Amino acid sequence: MRKASLLIAGLLLVCGLAAQDQDFSKVQMKVSKVAGNVYMLEGAGGNIGASVGDDGIVIVDDQYAPLAEKIQAALKGITDKPVRFIINTHYHGDHTGGNAYFQKQAPIIAHDNVRKRMESGGGAGNGGSVHFDHKPDAKEALPIITFDHDVTVHLNGEDIRALYFPAGHTDGDSIIFFPKSNVVHMGDDFVTYGFPFIDVESGGSINGMIDGVEKVIGQVPADVKVIPGHGPVSSLDDVRAYLKMLKETRDVVQKAITEGKTLDQMKQAKLLDPWKKYSGDFIKEGAFLETLYNSLTGQKTGKFIKHN
Repeated sequence: MRKASLLIAGLLLVCGLAAQDQDFSKVQMKVSKVAGNVYMLEGAGGNIGASVGDDGIVIVDDQYAPLAEKIQAALKGITDKPVRFIINTHYHGDHTGGNAYFQKQAPIIAHDNVRKRMESGGGAGNGGSVHFDHKPDAKEALPIITFDHDVTVHLNGEDIRALYFPAGHTDGDSIIFFPKSNVVHMGDDFVTYGFPFIDVESGGSINGMIDGVEKVIGQVPADVKVIPGHGPVSSLDDVRAYLKMLKETRDVVQKAITEGKTLDQMKQAKLLDPWKKYSGDFIKEGAFLETLYNSLTGQKTGKFIKHN
């Protein structure tokens, strides 16, 4: 129950609810070995990946600012080597909140659009009932190394590759490959809590997410270990099941749109009821239907429930 409540707290903060309003004092960092020299750290917010070796540490995402010292302590429990680089999978605050703290130690790397969105602030949401306001981040938190397609960090005998996948969860998503360790960190393009949050207002889309997940499946070995944006270490079969759900729900909504049905009619028909097991505390069935409709039509529907 504690883990579930922390997950929900993290998800509610995904795009800008004030972290200081949450009590992070009871959050405990859990460290687990994934494979090779890659570890996963769980606390509140997005999962952290860490490549650990003689050359130092490369971390992927850094959760929330109030947890930075706990994350640092957890890393110290693995090795006394320094943090050398931080990679952000996307701009959401539950993955970048520790940037200012860790950038005092090492440079942050991210896609161009991550820096742009962190610097400018703005709205994030599914174009419907799920909406968050994101305030501009401090200069110290902004990635200082950015790329437009991919970048590779050569440390710990590993060619750690961050590859840009456009218009998935957001318009700045990177998926991180650790080929020697046979691990991939998928950020929030793959999550295990049910229907995903697709940030339509920040350039995300259902088709982009499907395309990205398909390409990852085609690029990794069958026995790869998958670090999701949220949830436990997963297998490629888990990712395939997730992709199947994305495709099926996308297709049924696209069919209804082609037939001229409105969003309200789709909701009344409970169009996504066959996939209701994916309806969660964060993205419920109705919210995901809105997401699919808005993504496929380019529209925005309903009144926003704003979180400041």
